[in-house]
Amino acid sequence: MSVYDKLRELNLVVPRVVPRFQFAPGVQVGNLLFLSGQTPEVDGKMQYAGIVGATIDVETAKKAARLAALNCLGEAEAVLGSLDRIERIVRLIGYVRSAPGFGEQPLVMNGASELLIEIFGERGRHARAALGVSELPFGAPVEIEMIVQTRER
Repeated sequence: MSVYDKLRELNLVVPRVVPRFQFAPGVQVGNLLFLSGQTPEVDGKMQYAGIVGATIDVETAKKAARLAALNCLGEAEAVLGSLDRIERIVRLIGYVRSAPGFGEQPLVMNGASELLIEIFGERGRHARAALGVSELPFGAPVEIEMIVQTRER
């Protein structure tokens, strides 16, 4: 099954992601694609903002992580031309804007991990880091980076 068939089945649309700043959406080295960090934006507008554990609860932050992961796939599509070129998701690095004493970053990042497994099945199961940080760009509650293994055209 094509990744696009699975996205349609899940009623998901991968957004077109255009960098607003001076960086590449992704850099490919051999068969690994390193994707730049993405926040939960749609058309350049932050959909979720705040501090997890203070102004945003874990369930809302999981939705934000899911959207940020979908934006990473938009970057991958921009670089690769097709998401069907993704062999597997290798690593996910998640930064969670956390209130003092908040330690549930892994639960927040499950939003992104669950999405990738829904889309790619076992090829979406990945290594992961979930880190708490004090600030993220433009008030985002999460930012996600990804490394994917690609296949030839």
